Amino acid sequence: MQPLESKGKVPQDVVAIFHAAFHPTQGNVLDWSLKASEDLDLQHVEFSCLPSGLHLMERDVVYFTKGDHPGVCVFHRQHTTEAGHRGFRLSSLGILLAKSARPRPWLHVPALKELFQSIHSSLGDRDILVPVDDDWEPARQFFEERKVRRADLGGTGSWRGWDAELDSEDSALDTDPTIHLPHLLRILGPSSLTLYKHVLGRRRILIYTLPPVEAACILCQVAADMCYQFQATGVEGLTTIGEETPTRRAKGKSREGIRVLGMVTLSDLPKLDEESKSGRGWIACTTDAIFLEKPQCYDLLVDLRTSTPNTRPTFYVSKPTEQVHGRGPTHRLSVVRFTWSDAKLWTEIDRLLQLDAGEHHDVCCEPLSTNTDSKIRSSTSSWTDIWRVYEDVCVMCAGLWMGSWRSGPSPSCTPSAARPENWGSIRLEGEDDLTLRKNANPYVRNVGVGIEGRPSPDATSSSGRTLRGLARSSGMSIWTWTSGSAKTDGQPHAGSSSLSTSTSPRKDFAMITHVEAGRSARRTRQVLTTLALLQTFHANTVMMLERLAELLPQRRTQSRHEGPPDVVVLTPKDVASFELAPFSGLDARFLEWLADEYGGGVRITVRRGWRDLVGLVLGFG
Repeated sequence: MQPLESKGKVPQDVVAIFHAAFHPTQGNVLDWSLKASEDLDLQHVEFSCLPSGLHLMERDVVYFTKGDHPGVCVFHRQHTTEAGHRGFRLSSLGILLAKSARPRPWLHVPALKELFQSIHSSLGDRDILVPVDDDWEPARQFFEERKVRRADLGGTGSWRGWDAELDSEDSALDTDPTIHLPHLLRILGPSSLTLYKHVLGRRRILIYTLPPVEAACILCQVAADMCYQFQATGVEGLTTIGEETPTRRAKGKSREGIRVLGMVTLSDLPKLDEESKSGRGWIACTTDAIFLEKPQCYDLLVDLRTSTPNTRPTFYVSKPTEQVHGRGPTHRLSVVRFTWSDAKLWTEIDRLLQLDAGEHHDVCCEPLSTNTDSKIRSSTSSWTDIWRVYEDVCVMCAGLWMGSWRSGPSPSCTPSAARPENWGSIRLEGEDDLTLRKNANPYVRNVGVGIEGRPSPDATSSSGRTLRGLARSSGMSIWTWTSGSAKTDGQPHAGSSSLSTSTSPRKDFAMITHVEAGRSARRTRQVLTTLALLQTFHANTVMMLERLAELLPQRRTQSRHEGPPDVVVLTPKDVASFELAPFSGLDARFLEWLADEYGGGVRITVRRGWRDLVGLVLGFG
């Protein structure tokens, strides 16, 4: 499973390439561009490529959209002595892709990074780090090789299912964000199901983060992928509610998945308003704190600043407020977590995550810098996080209440301590178990070398596997290799010195073989776990919409004699039939969102009076 470039297949879906930079007097500017069509508007794209706070980073990757075109850019901060730049020159090299069913800007990221490095390394020792016309020749070649030539994009933007996406010869797992779904769920915990409900309900979702922003952009795509299969393709066997003639495939108002906007800035407020009117829903991320004061612009806010070694990201829902004398804010933010009805689905998800927990040992994912840090981390345990204990207790109690409890709650998962420069930002590298192992000295790959990050295998660990076993596990024999390398110039080695000489390469070879085999097995488990999680979300979605298709016609017939024909009233017992919590306001709104999208013009209201709730508890229906 290698990227397309390594197989000679370069995706040809690029419609524009450009370079944005920060000018000391003009601000963000677009200083060079090349477009497939002059009708393509690149105005204000420089603000998406240079979001607030990115000057603190050496390099980063930003995903964004410009109109109907998804895009990606690589950012670099270069040291310079130029006047007015305060020691650094900030610039981004980005591309825009053609509109398609499944745009994949991440396929271009490795080559885009190499291109950026090639252009700026050619500047050499110039006093002014501004590329001239000849310096853009590699970018022109890049664009010519990857620009759009066919209306179908050569199949690059087509959708053939998750198996083809993640488990085929054309899969690009090194850059595909969907492969990080298990890690996203470990980071967010049961609250990830609140995000799932908002994605399925096509709500407006905003992720607030501090730089670096690549991980937050990836989280946007991964969250959208939880419901992409149903939103983009539907499912056979369901009928569209409200139509006299059943159809073979259920479709909502929108025929595409929730819109992934990526990075947005203040200049994108009109775009957010326009996207909100479409009813398709959207998910975006930002570094502009001003959005925290504009809750009317979104329905769910995920604040990644609160993601620390002992706490999860904080979720907020936007709620309307009453204005005093027509003044004041129209909406406010209210903290929301998960509901008790999420226990059953989370139990199944957690079971799948545990099946892939073989490599998730109780180790920390950050290098230990000082002895003080080591002592602090070695004394840390999962019980230090009171909110994790709260989540475990709630899941257990909810499971007992709903009859879905299988066993005691598993240890909570969390990333390790964040470095000071990454404080408040979310990162996709690292292990997730908060129970830390003592005397651990793991090594974590940086972003771009493998964003999932794992401690390097310990050659001296007592795993019970000998060097011979390690070599055999990769389909090779250590003795076959040594028989061909035990001689030099046709003469066998002799003596103690020759023994040590031959033993060292044997160990090195066995270790290399073990590492390669371990990486392959680990990636295979990661793919299988991701596919199983996606299928779990899809099955839960189908179950709820099948129940909606069954229940709405019945309640609609009853409502015709009691009220408006386009309003259906559901009882707490009806809500419970969806395996949702009848006492939860969030679950009631969730059903309203589903009916708005799949109800064929029917609007749902949930009766939640005290008589209804008492009747449900006492079994009166």
